[in-house]
Amino acid sequence: MHHLPCLLPGRRALPAAAALTTASALLLTGCGGQEASKDPADVVKAAVPKAQRSAGVLRIGSDLNYAPVEFRGADGKPDGLDPDLANALGKVLDLRVEIVDTPFDKLIPGLNGRQFDVAMSAISDTPQRRDALGEDGKPTGQPGVDFVDYFIAGTSIIVQKGNPKGIRTLDDICGRTVALQRGTTQDEIIGRQVAACSRQGKPLQVHRFDSDSQALAEVAAGTAVAGFNDFPVAAYAAKTTDDGNRFEVTGSQSQSSPYGIAVNKSDTALRDAVAKGLDQLIRSGEYDKILAKWNVSAGAAQAAAINGGL
Repeated sequence: MHHLPCLLPGRRALPAAAALTTASALLLTGCGGQEASKDPADVVKAAVPKAQRSAGVLRIGSDLNYAPVEFRGADGKPDGLDPDLANALGKVLDLRVEIVDTPFDKLIPGLNGRQFDVAMSAISDTPQRRDALGEDGKPTGQPGVDFVDYFIAGTSIIVQKGNPKGIRTLDDICGRTVALQRGTTQDEIIGRQVAACSRQGKPLQVHRFDSDSQALAEVAAGTAVAGFNDFPVAAYAAKTTDDGNRFEVTGSQSQSSPYGIAVNKSDTALRDAVAKGLDQLIRSGEYDKILAKWNVSAGAAQAAAINGGL
């Protein structure tokens, strides 16, 4: 029998921001060496570090307030894209998954404080988070994290139905008030826009909240002319709130970046095990099924990538 070359599945490629290095590709696809001849499922399970294997559980920090990515279902249990992917990952790793509901801005501190093993909560993989950089680009003195990237999402603008203020671009919000969840990628984007609006002589007011639902409430009330969310969340809110009669998504997506599972930088073995497990989910087709369930297939990644965000 001829041995086929080791190829990645024919899926939509990651953008340049999430391109794999040759070393990462070999790691994540299980190509080369003895691993290629072993059962992939056994290879993944064998990669799980002793600490998690002995405990039999993978504890995952997540802010369950960001539908459809993660939220609490009608039964009060974690639901959404991330919990579904997390539970599927747990099966591949042969670990029970325990989700620890944690405010978004406390996830990375909680991870580095060992309150959970990893954090998975629509966290964009950025150099600022990996290297713990401040808004000025300088180190904050806090520990950064590694990421295992698994989904691509852009930022969208959400406004009242009918877009009464005609908001379509970031420049349109200058001189107005917007609302968002603090500590998010959108917070970083709008932070830069504040400076751009000031240069135009049109100060931008930003209302920051602990949850995305609080920010959307301001948009609904007209206190803020727009909110900013990852595209899957904005589209879900526009479709489901008041049967689609409260919000709409306007303009085009901007600054696509990968969601990453955050891992303590000292836990390289766990990071690599998670990457292998995610890659196995992608190759098996289970990953595609989960994304299709939540209508977010457009954000599919080709393969798990380590620290691929720019």
